[in-house]
Amino acid sequence: MEEAGSAVQVVRAHLSISGLVQGVYFRASTAEAARAMGVSGWVRNTRDGVEAVFEGPRPAVDRAIAWCHKGPPAAAVERVDTIWEEPEGLRGFSIRH
Repeated sequence: MEEAGSAVQVVRAHLSISGLVQGVYFRASTAEAARAMGVSGWVRNTRDGVEAVFEGPRPAVDRAIAWCHKGPPAAAVERVDTIWEEPEGLRGFSIRH
């Protein structure tokens, strides 16, 4: 039996990531990291950088966001903008083209 307040809070974060984030395996590395953290969502390149959506328990989403501030070894992240949205119930993590 669960105690009141022990339910897991599921959140959704929509990120815009800029800097040297294309051509450095940012999307593939983000997908791998998100899956390892148990976060659902997607990642794709944009004209100005990379866009990602993470859904899952707040602590896992916070870890995924923190990971994006550094990215893979060849990346040079300059900025990460985060917008909090209502979760859509995404399952799995995909790379969008």
